[in-house]
Amino acid sequence: MKNPLSKSYDEAMDQQLIEQANAGSKSALNELIVTHESFIYNVAWKFTYNKEEASDLTQEVLIKVITKLSTFKGNSSFRTWLYRIVFNEFMQTKRRPMEDKWESFDDFANKLNAIPSPELSAEEEEEQINRTKTARVRCMSGMLMCLTREQRLIYLLGDVFQIDHNLGAEIFEVTKDNFRKKLSRTRKEFHAFMNKQCGLVNLDNPCRCSKKAKAMEAAGRMQTDKKLFDPKFSATIAEYADKVADEVADKVDRKYIKFFQDHPTKKALNKESIIRELVNDSNYNKYFDEINRK
Repeated sequence: MKNPLSKSYDEAMDQQLIEQANAGSKSALNELIVTHESFIYNVAWKFTYNKEEASDLTQEVLIKVITKLSTFKGNSSFRTWLYRIVFNEFMQTKRRPMEDKWESFDDFANKLNAIPSPELSAEEEEEQINRTKTARVRCMSGMLMCLTREQRLIYLLGDVFQIDHNLGAEIFEVTKDNFRKKLSRTRKEFHAFMNKQCGLVNLDNPCRCSKKAKAMEAAGRMQTDKKLFDPKFSATIAEYADKVADEVADKVDRKYIKFFQDHPTKKALNKESIIRELVNDSNYNKYFDEINRK
């Protein structure tokens, strides 16, 4: 997976593919979208806390991108144009089930604390490493759902994927100072909750991922997805985070951020490509041909 919002990303190839796609090349269109779809999907996965919902949302936004591609006039960078469409759709899409599962951080904490925390032997701790990692990802993803949509998206992009704040400001159509203020406010609210509740950042907190994992599996509420943390199938967000993004978090904040950057990413969608299906669909072909006759 590439990070197309990295400072090092070169848009020259995108521009060539846009010209070819608008001239009628379906292969160029497919290549253009494939370049971006994995990144969009992984942000959508963290945004929705559900793989299937993320896949649906990715398809919805890419259809909009495709159908609007002929309107791109180059008045802004292609990345800015593309991700304005993508993230506006993220903000405006129908509410997803996980967004209504918890009313607030306090509600999330109460439900989390209600899960038993059985003791584990050292051998059990070692045996259930993957279960613990899975439980940790689920717990922290649940925390993200307690944020507003704007907070969630700005935190994911600004801190977890560490995009350049100038580009972030352009995409969200705010000043750089306003983008950084929104990010800082979200970070403080989010990290304050983690410091109060999460045993990863404060050892005095009662929650322990391994104990919760054992209880959740015993109750049939979680099954270990071994491939989720197998390097043959996934990498971590840290590998795609921009190393030269504007750094506004202090050392304490970076500790919290690293927990999210250790979360897995999916290198490719289950389908070979969402877009290959679209460009070969007869209904879409008709629309695509109409665009190129204009």
